[in-house]
Amino acid sequence: MKQQIKFHFSKTNAILLFALLFFFNLSFSQVKEAQITKLINTYTAYNYFNGSVLIAENGKVLYKKGFGYANMEWNIPNAANTKHRLGSITKQFTGMLILQLAEAGKIDLQAPISTYLPEYPKETGDIITTHHLLTHTSGIPNYTSFPNFFKDKSRNPYTPTEFIKEFSTMELEFTPGEKFSYSNSGYFLLGVLIEKISGKSYEQMLHEKIFTPLNMKDSGYDHHETILKNRATGYEQQAGDFKNAAYLDLSIPYAAGSLYATVEDLYLWDQALYTNTLVSKEFMDLYFGKHITTGNSHYGYGWSIGNSSIGDSNTKIETMSHGGGINGFNTLISRAPKDKSLIVLLNNTGGAPLNEMTKAIRGILYNKAYSFPKQSVATALYKEIEANGIESGITYFNTIKTSSDYTLREREMNAIGYKLLQTEKVDEAVSVFKLIVDAFPTSSNAYDSYAEALMIQGNNEQAIVNYQKSVEINPNNQNGITNLKKLGADVSNLVKEVVVADEILQSYVGKYQLMPDFIIEVFKEGNQLKTQATGQPVFLIFPKSDNVFYLKVVEAQLTFNTNAVGEVESVTLLQGGREITGNKI
Repeated sequence: MKQQIKFHFSKTNAILLFALLFFFNLSFSQVKEAQITKLINTYTAYNYFNGSVLIAENGKVLYKKGFGYANMEWNIPNAANTKHRLGSITKQFTGMLILQLAEAGKIDLQAPISTYLPEYPKETGDIITTHHLLTHTSGIPNYTSFPNFFKDKSRNPYTPTEFIKEFSTMELEFTPGEKFSYSNSGYFLLGVLIEKISGKSYEQMLHEKIFTPLNMKDSGYDHHETILKNRATGYEQQAGDFKNAAYLDLSIPYAAGSLYATVEDLYLWDQALYTNTLVSKEFMDLYFGKHITTGNSHYGYGWSIGNSSIGDSNTKIETMSHGGGINGFNTLISRAPKDKSLIVLLNNTGGAPLNEMTKAIRGILYNKAYSFPKQSVATALYKEIEANGIESGITYFNTIKTSSDYTLREREMNAIGYKLLQTEKVDEAVSVFKLIVDAFPTSSNAYDSYAEALMIQGNNEQAIVNYQKSVEINPNNQNGITNLKKLGADVSNLVKEVVVADEILQSYVGKYQLMPDFIIEVFKEGNQLKTQATGQPVFLIFPKSDNVFYLKVVEAQLTFNTNAVGEVESVTLLQGGREITGNKI
């Protein structure tokens, strides 16, 4: 009898314990869901995010929801089944198709691409392999970085074979395999390889080999002319408001960025990657292989692999991630295989701080401290100007510019200055640009914009002063030089050729760590210095003096610093009015 009573008691306790644990887990999940909603609602309220979210924990969907509008004209909300353009998340699907062909014995990843594309220029086609294309180590220039690319090319339709002529005859930036340089051109070429080898279109192969087997019914290759149910419209921010994104012909991004999907379909994709449904374990290991080091992370075949921060803590977890950006959209998928957690953020207003959001979300998932976004000083200033005038706006700006509740960004301030110019509020615009110059006194662009507004206002004397200051900071500011000529100023002494001794140039060669995950590498070819930051293309840098160099493609400046015995010990990057120094490693 005692044994029976004891058995009955234990069973009852077990049931009660299970019920308590179930209730505790349910409550804990509800707490996380509430925290995530509050966090993303804040980003949405500040116009930092507008899109769809899915979060999985231990392989199970914990959270999925839409924020803001998929279509602002009709107030159609975003949802979990809203279709967003993916941008460069496309690359991981392209990588998978290539591996499927490799497993089938139809392509050798280490063979020259001229083996499969005999029409490709032999000089480069004979030394570039498919592996080089997959890992951004081919040296092929990135077509989206070409001067005036978006203005002159991005709206025009091309066939894949037509478009590769835009970059196939160009000189390589470096010997294939020598270094990492992110290149959409390489992944575009992978799409051409897929079509050539399979005899089918890239789009057909996606559906046949990936989307249909995984039941990804809401994913595909986007076509502007197609009537696509639940497709999000792409927008861009302008001074706290939104406008329709510029048109882009989807034949241009192609295998590097033309897909769309829902967060729900990307969850199906994530789950499949824990299996051998698409390729064998041998090729899955190759897919996520750490093939090339990029700063403190590695690049696989369409994935960046490294350690990601959990909230504001010092704790990190290994993740496989990739972001995407395409007109009106930016996206991020981040997987943590250790516990099968997943964060998918698809935003249809462009420029959302998705890495920052992901970091905070991981803080919630792992019960670590995390930060909420701060309000934009620029947006608050613009609203105050519209409501109460420029004088009230300036007073308000001086009150909030250093507040811990607000963040001051030069780009956002510049946008509201131009919005005021566009609405013919010239005096107000001049005042805003003056605020920017005072806040970012080392920014060439700030002085250039201020000078433009002064010129429109008719204050040519001060316009000249500020254009001269802009060109002094950035000697390659051709817009400033052109306008100085229009204003009758003498520009003969503004642009001077600076020649730096070869041994000095050589002393700058090396790697400089500016942040844990951000390294700038400087290397020398002949008498030309080049630089490459983590995850970015290679850029030429030009001397302003023996130790100060500037970039022509973006407004940025590098100052090399020496120690007491004259050895180069660090570099200071000046960009967007902000400075950051990194030691030579």
